Amino acid sequence: MAMEKLPPKGYEYNKVLSMMEQYGKNDANWKQGKTFSLVYHRDDAHTKFLQKAFELYFDENALNPMAFKSLKRFESEVVKMTANMLHAGPEACGTMTSGGTESCLLAVKTYRDMARSARPWIKKPEMIVPESIHVAFEKGAEYFDVKIIRAPLDKDFKVDVNAVKKLINRNTILIIGSAPCYPYGIIDPIDELGTIALSKKIPLHVDACLGGFLLPFVEKSGYDIPPFDFRVNGVTSMSADVHKYGFSAKGASVIVYRSIDYLRHQFFIYENWPGGVFVSPALLGTRPGGTIAAAWAAMVAQGEAGYMKNAKIIMDTSRKIQQGIESIKGMEIVGKPESSVFAYRSVEPDVNTFAIGDILEKKGWHVDRLQRPDALHAMITPIHAKVTQRFINDVKEAFTIVRKNPKLAYEGGAAMYAMISHIPMRKMIRKNILKMMEGMYGPEGEIPDLSMEEGSSEDFAMKAGKWYLKLKDTFRK
Repeated sequence: MAMEKLPPKGYEYNKVLSMMEQYGKNDANWKQGKTFSLVYHRDDAHTKFLQKAFELYFDENALNPMAFKSLKRFESEVVKMTANMLHAGPEACGTMTSGGTESCLLAVKTYRDMARSARPWIKKPEMIVPESIHVAFEKGAEYFDVKIIRAPLDKDFKVDVNAVKKLINRNTILIIGSAPCYPYGIIDPIDELGTIALSKKIPLHVDACLGGFLLPFVEKSGYDIPPFDFRVNGVTSMSADVHKYGFSAKGASVIVYRSIDYLRHQFFIYENWPGGVFVSPALLGTRPGGTIAAAWAAMVAQGEAGYMKNAKIIMDTSRKIQQGIESIKGMEIVGKPESSVFAYRSVEPDVNTFAIGDILEKKGWHVDRLQRPDALHAMITPIHAKVTQRFINDVKEAFTIVRKNPKLAYEGGAAMYAMISHIPMRKMIRKNILKMMEGMYGPEGEIPDLSMEEGSSEDFAMKAGKWYLKLKDTFRK
């Protein structure tokens, strides 16, 4: 029963909760460790603790720090703890945000406005990013009218530093690197980017939304981690998500600047509104108090010892899974990931990587796909420690099934993802995705059926399979 109108009379609370539980039965099964993204779960006790912390400030609004001084304290201390963790120094400052995307957007907005102030002759600002940068920066470029210049990756899937150097011109207002990047879990050469940034007097932002709350503790555990934080002199700001490996409630990230000289350009102030002078430190107006309170609670409750323990579990699990995948003759890990995020793929021409993903999904795993190169993706959390061997076994079995049945490459999701990944008419892909979004968010609000069950999406799969066959020579380039 779709709720298209308000019910004439409200339902009882218990009935509403029961309906919600029923609607969620077909969602991705993260509680059993079947997902490799979207959810960062430490354990049930920690989650219940976060729920209580969130509930204490459920109704509070951090829009006005004078009204809720406790929330301002929580935010300030979260920023300070994060800054110290990332070796930012005593002058460091920043704000909390609603997530990694807002942190990335703010970096673009801040340095655009800083350039407007310091170099007003720049009319068409540009920022240089690795091809592997998170798509949030693509969004930031579009939102804030900053031209994005993509630097290629080297053979190790790190940004090509020489290419970055050559791309700098008088319109460059920002350089960005990842620690690590989302697709491959690889850290860009931040120290070399820092040297370039200093010599050219250009800000350098490090996107550590994934690694900010993991890499410091991985490094302390003895792993060889390249320089990635404020210890690199050229780094002027960093973003780090508390709701990822900080294990906080959803909707919590931090952007830290080396000094207030940078942060001041992030603020929005409008003094002539009839409603009064309006000030906002970040993008949002209303700022939910619960997420700020839960972030503070998560960090204080776990402490350094807790994060060290989590890092060991995560990295041990990640290494076991990577080694298990590499033990399969014909499969490899893409590059040399330095954290718990990695991509894996088939290197046998007749064993389609996306078909392996289809088999894994039939076994109940929620698997993300990558393109350039075609690969499957994983982000490891403590919950995966319990399913490590089961997942490795399922990958081995999926690889064997696809090797024996190469035609699986032309069916279902494998054909669809291959077409999307490799079809040369990229504008056609954009046009069709736009239609899908219009369907999902238009008046009908229908979620498209992209399931991989036998018999589903047959017409689309057949068309995709034909495209795949027609373009398979292109696919293998």
